[in-house]
Amino acid sequence: MRVPAVSVPGDMPFVEVARTLAREQLSAVPVVDAGDHVIGVVSESDLLAKAAVMTEPHRHGPVGRLWQHRLYDKSHGDTAATLMTFPPVTVHPAERVSDAAWAAAHARLRRLPVTDHRGRLVGVVSRRDLLRALIRDDAEIRAEVDSLIGRHLADPRALRITVANGVVTVTGTLDKAVAPELLAAVRDIHDVIQVRTTRSRTERVPRRRPRRAAPLRVLRRAALLAHREAYPSGRRHM
Repeated sequence: MRVPAVSVPGDMPFVEVARTLAREQLSAVPVVDAGDHVIGVVSESDLLAKAAVMTEPHRHGPVGRLWQHRLYDKSHGDTAATLMTFPPVTVHPAERVSDAAWAAAHARLRRLPVTDHRGRLVGVVSRRDLLRALIRDDAEIRAEVDSLIGRHLADPRALRITVANGVVTVTGTLDKAVAPELLAAVRDIHDVIQVRTTRSRTERVPRRRPRRAAPLRVLRRAALLAHREAYPSGRRHM
């Protein structure tokens, strides 16, 4: 999000709005009222309709008549409030990036005003900003995971973190008391697709092999030795 956001008041004349867009190198700006509430968005296409009708009020032929009909309403506007598109499509600062991207794509908007819970302008997010956020680098995700683990564990080095295409792998032994909360916090990080946990090789407990039953000949030999020790002379007591 870009802060502060460029905006224009509703009573700004058409020419001044055009100059603002050219000076700031923007394709559209939010239109705000006296309380800084977003009431609409005025874009280059809105201004172009006004300028086109001013330059050539009448065009001949069926295409010209259709063109005039579509631009008729825009041609009579003289201020930002009368030229703008409304109601505006806005997003909240706490809204997920994916939701903001859907809103921009559905409305075919290059820029979205960001408003607080009262509808006041706090910033503007562009399609480029959203695209960068959606293709977040794995290194950035890992840095955020490392920071999170550092706040939860006394020794963060006990865990090894790897991130590949948004999939976070946590290797090591986690304390059962903090594991559920910690892993849930990692899953809530933006752009984390999945969280996997594995134990390091040095910490894996080897499996014990089950004891095999002794062969019958071994049992017989053991019984014979026991008998010889009990009866050295070879006699049996009756």
